[in-house]
Amino acid sequence: MAPILECKSLVKTYSGKIALCGVDLSLERGKIIGLLGPNGSGKSTLIKLANGLLTPTRGEILIDGKRPGVETKKIVSYLPERSYLCDWMKVSDIICFFHDFYDNFNVEKAYDMLKRLNIDPADKLKTMSKGTKEKVQLILVMSREADLYLLDEPIGGVDPAARDYILNTIITNYNENATVVISTHLISDIEKILDEVIFIHMGEVRMQASVDQIREEQGMSVDALFREVFKC
Repeated sequence: MAPILECKSLVKTYSGKIALCGVDLSLERGKIIGLLGPNGSGKSTLIKLANGLLTPTRGEILIDGKRPGVETKKIVSYLPERSYLCDWMKVSDIICFFHDFYDNFNVEKAYDMLKRLNIDPADKLKTMSKGTKEKVQLILVMSREADLYLLDEPIGGVDPAARDYILNTIITNYNENATVVISTHLISDIEKILDEVIFIHMGEVRMQASVDQIREEQGMSVDALFREVFKC
């Protein structure tokens, strides 16, 4: 079976400035993977390339063996780091929109998650806090029956009390053959759900390893290793 995401000598530059430099990656199916690195390391650029929002300068990125495009968007569910929803819309309106737009959107799952997080579907986004809006976005993303979930800072703006539920939502709302890629700075919060991590710095992949391998070989947690590798 082909990797769900593969990068081959991937390079991305902006006005001559290198954002990604010769990245080689292969991500298997059925994994929850942490994409970890300091600010400006290239995490969001990689995710945007995988989602087809950017095009490579050189090299190649493949989703299920295909270049990002119309076909891959059908199997990729993307959570951007910033809100893209219209404030005037009700949550129920947005759910209808997603249901019409995506064949793999599960309306029942969306309403169940809204109920568990005490979010009223009749509320308009403009009446919500930043954290609640982010919860709504995550619910929309995880309600799709996708093959690849790309989550850019999914818990960055939510309160600590809601993080455990959100992480549990991520674990329980994707099929066992799908892969979830989570970009975040809150490593200690997500470490418990990760199968694998990728350390990226200055556009280069510094490490790709399983969480168990890190604990066994390095004798420390992922969070502790990250702090050691990227200490100022």
